[in-house]
Amino acid sequence: MKRLIIILLAIILAQSSALPANAKPAGPNKKEMEKILFEVEQYANQLRQEWGTPGMAIAIVKNDETIYSKGFGVKGLGGSDLVDTETVFQIGSTSKAFTSLLVGMMIEEGKFSWKDKVINHLPDFRMYDQWVTSEFMIEDLMAQHSGMAPYAGDMQAGLGFDRERIIKSIRYIKPVSSFRSEFAYVNNLFLVAAKLVEKYTGESWEDNVKKRIFEPLGMNDTTLTSEALMQVENGTGLHSRDGGKVVSVPMDSLSFSCYVYGPAGGINSNVIDMAKWLKFHINRGALNGKELLKEETLDFMQTPKTIIGDAFIEGGSYYCQAWVYTEYNPYPIIWHNGETNGNKTMIAIIPEAGIGIIVLSNMTNSKMPEAVAHRFFDLYFNNPLRDLNKEWLAKAKEKDRLEILSRKQPPSITPALPYENYTGTYQNPVYGDVEAILAEESLYMIMGPNKVKIPLTHYNRDTFLADEPIEDFVSFQMGPDGIPESIVMDSMKNDGNQLFSRTE
Repeated sequence: MKRLIIILLAIILAQSSALPANAKPAGPNKKEMEKILFEVEQYANQLRQEWGTPGMAIAIVKNDETIYSKGFGVKGLGGSDLVDTETVFQIGSTSKAFTSLLVGMMIEEGKFSWKDKVINHLPDFRMYDQWVTSEFMIEDLMAQHSGMAPYAGDMQAGLGFDRERIIKSIRYIKPVSSFRSEFAYVNNLFLVAAKLVEKYTGESWEDNVKKRIFEPLGMNDTTLTSEALMQVENGTGLHSRDGGKVVSVPMDSLSFSCYVYGPAGGINSNVIDMAKWLKFHINRGALNGKELLKEETLDFMQTPKTIIGDAFIEGGSYYCQAWVYTEYNPYPIIWHNGETNGNKTMIAIIPEAGIGIIVLSNMTNSKMPEAVAHRFFDLYFNNPLRDLNKEWLAKAKEKDRLEILSRKQPPSITPALPYENYTGTYQNPVYGDVEAILAEESLYMIMGPNKVKIPLTHYNRDTFLADEPIEDFVSFQMGPDGIPESIVMDSMKNDGNQLFSRTE
């Protein structure tokens, strides 16, 4: 009886102290929060300088309120034009969640369901394997377990291929794992998801995003094109780490290839607008009392579908539907990062605590945004502080060192054959024709609809180093007659489309 009384008292106490439905824990008090925000700011500025990032902007949201927003540094390397909270950046792959939201809206409108087969709605859709094509469901489009290699076919956008051609090329991309068995991050299937939305609305993905998301949420400074980024008065520049040095990245067709992959990575925004996006998700599909999506639909999109492993911090991480779910104490983090040819983004929320953070920066090849977000959560929950940035920065520097070493010519170099021996046309089902030409005594490759002219610098015998957008080794595979039979491009080994066979 005594034991029963103790158990009953425990239950009563637990019930009396339990939070009401939908209530969020109070978190730090005002004074504690001020201290946390000060420490985050100091840490972020320190990291910005350690990585060499010219500029960034941060916003932090608590429930319906933006409790912190600030710009740091400059828009352009060596410039004096300061970043502020209205400065527009490319947000990269955090754009994917806008596409998944549109798909969720279509599902709520009864256009299709998560379990529907894609081919039943888009009869021309094809994967490499016929069985996979017949079994591929709409929820598979954004769960990153297609069987394709990571970033399969991505280089097409930088060469001038359009969305329709990229979708069509999927049927030629050989899988590297069994369907639904392994995580592999791809962008091309988000174009298929967008095509579904376009079919059932009769409007472009861009128009749907503007009308169904930007306008209701009041994201007035958020845009969808390269022209909009170039024309905005308060827009950032593009930068990258190259061999350990920070360099400016030109605003050209390669840097703007993210807009070809718009549904996967083509949105421009600032921290003021992205804070509204954070609030929408923290409030489970509603903002300012207006519901755009049912909570259960949003929950499905942020529930684990594919095991990733250690993708952000130690602990299990899982891909959902354009979001990543990472185990964390005391609640899981729902997040995604984004990287273009010159900007890097991190967005992360903890709905149970009603908090979120967005970090926009104008330099790629950096883990600074992720480190800032993680430090904020550790401070907020008074967790042990771990300097992930130190680990990530050391790894980045080692990668830089190895990359520089890999491109140094070997001590003993075998001369190339006469350059005219390498000229000709080579073909690949995904990337189309490549023409090797001789111009002004130098060797070049011409690729894609944009006829991108890529200089080839001799490395050793029949191997050359290609300039952008390839930026890797290109090897001519010679036949017994001294004429190349094919080209192998190392940068495409990852997606199994490195072989270009000679056609003439």
